[in-house]
Amino acid sequence: MQIQQNMEGALTARDRVGIQDFVLLDETTEEAFMNNLQKRFSNDLIYTYIGTLLVSLNPYKELDIYNQKQMDIYMGVNFFELPPHIYALADNAYHTMLTEYNNHFILISGESGAGKTEASKKILQYYAVSCPSTTLLNTVRDKMLMSNPVLEAFGNAKTLKNDNSSRFGKYMDIQFDSQGDAVGGHILNYLLEKSRVVHQNHGERNFHIFYQLVEGAGDDLLQRLGLERDCQLYKYLTQGECAIVPSINDRNDWKTVKNALQVININESDNNDLFSIVASVLHLGNLKFSPDGKGLATLSSSSEELRWVSNLLGVEAQKLHEGFTFRKIEAKNDQILSPFTIDHAIYARDALAKAIYGQTFTWLVNRINESMENTDPSRKTVIGLLDIYGFEVFYVNSFEQFCINYCNEKLQQLFIQLTLKAEQEEYEAEGIEWEPVQFFNNKIICDLVEEKHRGIIAILDEECLRPGEATDLTFLERLEDKMANHPHFVTHKLADKMTRKTLERGDFRLLHYAGEVTYCVVGFLDKNNDLLYRNIKDLMCQSKNAIIQECFLTSDSENRKRPETVATQFKSSLLKLTEILMAKEAWYIRCLKSNESKEKGQFDEALIRHQVKYLGLMEHLRVRRAGFAYRRRYDVFLQRYKPLCPATWPHWRGDPAEGVEVLVQHLGYLPNEYKMGRNKIFIRHPRTLYATEDAFEKCKHELATRLQAKYRGYRAKGEFKKQKEAATKIETCWRGVQARKERQKRAWAVKVIKQFIKGYMTRGQAKSTDNSEYLAFVRQHFLSRLKENLPKTVLDKTSWYSPPPVCSETSEILRKLHYRILVRKYVRGITPQRKAQLQLKLVASTLFKGKKESYPQSVAQPFVDTRLNEQDINPRVIQMIRNEHIKYSVPVIKYDRNGFKPRPRQMILTQTAAYLVEEAKIKQRVLYTSLKGISVSSLTDGIVAFHITCEDPKQKGDLVMQCDYLFEFLTKLSIIANKHNAIKVVQGSIKTEVQAGKEGGVDFSIGQEPMVYKGKNGHLMVVTTRTRTR
Repeated sequence: MQIQQNMEGALTARDRVGIQDFVLLDETTEEAFMNNLQKRFSNDLIYTYIGTLLVSLNPYKELDIYNQKQMDIYMGVNFFELPPHIYALADNAYHTMLTEYNNHFILISGESGAGKTEASKKILQYYAVSCPSTTLLNTVRDKMLMSNPVLEAFGNAKTLKNDNSSRFGKYMDIQFDSQGDAVGGHILNYLLEKSRVVHQNHGERNFHIFYQLVEGAGDDLLQRLGLERDCQLYKYLTQGECAIVPSINDRNDWKTVKNALQVININESDNNDLFSIVASVLHLGNLKFSPDGKGLATLSSSSEELRWVSNLLGVEAQKLHEGFTFRKIEAKNDQILSPFTIDHAIYARDALAKAIYGQTFTWLVNRINESMENTDPSRKTVIGLLDIYGFEVFYVNSFEQFCINYCNEKLQQLFIQLTLKAEQEEYEAEGIEWEPVQFFNNKIICDLVEEKHRGIIAILDEECLRPGEATDLTFLERLEDKMANHPHFVTHKLADKMTRKTLERGDFRLLHYAGEVTYCVVGFLDKNNDLLYRNIKDLMCQSKNAIIQECFLTSDSENRKRPETVATQFKSSLLKLTEILMAKEAWYIRCLKSNESKEKGQFDEALIRHQVKYLGLMEHLRVRRAGFAYRRRYDVFLQRYKPLCPATWPHWRGDPAEGVEVLVQHLGYLPNEYKMGRNKIFIRHPRTLYATEDAFEKCKHELATRLQAKYRGYRAKGEFKKQKEAATKIETCWRGVQARKERQKRAWAVKVIKQFIKGYMTRGQAKSTDNSEYLAFVRQHFLSRLKENLPKTVLDKTSWYSPPPVCSETSEILRKLHYRILVRKYVRGITPQRKAQLQLKLVASTLFKGKKESYPQSVAQPFVDTRLNEQDINPRVIQMIRNEHIKYSVPVIKYDRNGFKPRPRQMILTQTAAYLVEEAKIKQRVLYTSLKGISVSSLTDGIVAFHITCEDPKQKGDLVMQCDYLFEFLTKLSIIANKHNAIKVVQGSIKTEVQAGKEGGVDFSIGQEPMVYKGKNGHLMVVTTRTRTR
């Protein structure tokens, strides 16, 4: 909904979304009315005005138009300033009450299911939010709001047309003090449909509270009340065959009702008594009577249901049994018990159920009134909410529909009177001549029903009271005698031949203002009498249930005067209600159903047309349109339309009425199209307003362009001046800031430079205030340079950045830490194979580094596990040493002991010995225990001598060999044989023992070419070359 549009502004969209006020329709025909209603409904615009009357069309879906934001928008706004809404009507009723300090009422009417109850809730919620708030006021509002779920539980039921139909009329007065605070409330209830307690039509339910109690109450409470959690067990709940309804959650509703009862001050004791009464009704429905031999009603004294009824109502079971089976007849001083037939017994049972439920409902309304009562004697104003049943036309219409439709006739009569009165008063106030309005006066129908001695109610009461056999049919005959010539009354007997076909013999038809309704007279007398036998009433007066005691007073029982009939009571209450309403200012809400199936967005034209007719909306529209369709205060009218006349635009300096006169003359209004009142202009035809609004719509675009141009120029000039002034100020400030910054920078720079020079001059002295910052700078500079020039590898020992004297100690610590980190990174990156290789190289380094010239060249050569594979060793050799694990093998050249002839051999190292092998023969086995030493020269040769212990002359002596893998061979041997200390690097000659007692030797020399030969001295001569150095 476009909240920003006012009533006149919305006229430009009338072809698309309809007109917001039916009074402004070009034609006041039913067809135009329906077309406008459908246009608005199709755009989710469910509210439309007829003057100040609000028409509400139920969309059967949630619309986002009832939130806090919407309430805020409508608070304190003129009625026609915003689109139609229930909040607009509620707010204007409230502010009119405060301004004029008088009483108002809002009449909400419509068919069952049209949304009357929801409308009253929305109004209460709006007042709860919009009125001033204090702790006391919030308590009153809570009670008003929470009275709804209680009254709905006890007074609403599912019908064929509505799952939450109000089966009673309700009038609530909301009391306000002079400040507009809601300080109290009072409720009047009308004609509760008590017959629903004992009978429901197919597809309908009993009152909600019964199902809520059975489905939602705790197990302890149900057990105390003698109930089970199954609605199918109770006759009063199953006649409609729809105890479970998908749209109703009885368990959740039970919790809401329990909470609401606490809010309205129903204490725990009253709660127990209240639900005991509800449960007793269910037990009453299950009482079953059986015939005796004479056909009279009997009821077992030991009946479980009878016992529960007596316990819950606090009466004696025997007396209750007697009340259901005998009638007490008093004849002078004697009392006679007359036995009941089964029909009479069932009537007595049902009468008690209806009586105690109806009285309890009245008690509940009184308790709600007590909780909302305001005892402050100061004068208060009120806004009444009348949520009353709408006109009802069913397939079979009975006594209840007769009373309801009579109520609607009275309200229609009141409605027309108040509407005409309001119109006439406005015309008189404005000095406009009142033109009589032609309308249907339904007084003739009201008199037909309520006239003393001659009306239908009077005849019905006479038939109920007269002695003899009075029946519903005799009542119909009396009506036919009295009403034979009445134009709005017809029966089968009185009808013409064509009409007679549509009437049963037990029917009569009334021609109401809304249309014809046919009533079936069956049950009229019983429902009008609604009598409770005196002996049962006396028994209720003796009840121990506090609520029953309060409802059935002993004084009422002793009163022998016959109580008024239901119809007479209802007639009297209607007359009182009419008096109440006549003393108040009226506001109206007419609720319509959009379809029977409650489908969202469905517009059932035939159904809505029927409701429009019987709600009298066309009558009301004709009354409002009989004179002038549109009226506005001069200042409001002039303010909107002044651009249409050069004389009134842009400002009118004189009286608004004179300005309006000039404006309408310029627009060319004819004298019969408008009238000038004291404060308002009255326009007769909507087309005149439409033409004015369309002219304004065209004019405002041109005006908007001109205004925009002027405004933009004004804004641009102003903006330019502001910007220029701002720029000048900013430049001045900026220059000052920059100058101050520059001065500060220079002062700082001078100070820093001085300090730096002084620090440089005293850098060699102990730390002081003069050199501390310089030294800190030097340290920082050194650390920054060092960070960029750190060595990348462990072997880089020369690229460490040279420190200044003040950082020498720090530099050394950092260097050690850095190399430790590099070593740690290197070590963590070594694989197990690489680690083993380095461990071997470490042993080799220990043995040969700095001792043998050829060692440096061997460092880069990796050691291998063995130089000979198993395939290179003869299998026979492997077989012979199979018990010893081969650790390492390498090819060698062995020099004979005599003659030093070179012999190619294989050297195999095992766990315990070294084997010198020639093809398939083991030439010599040297146990590690017998190996007393190993000698190599310090030169670049590959000669190695094994010194072997020779205790026996026959044993072979020392072993002299040449090995190309000398360092690898000896390193492996030192580890396998654990001979680290046995390996010696000899300077000069190596002495050997050829045999026990016979010495030999190996002499070394340096030459151009490497050679090995036998010398003249009998020693082995080895010539080596020098190692090339880079």
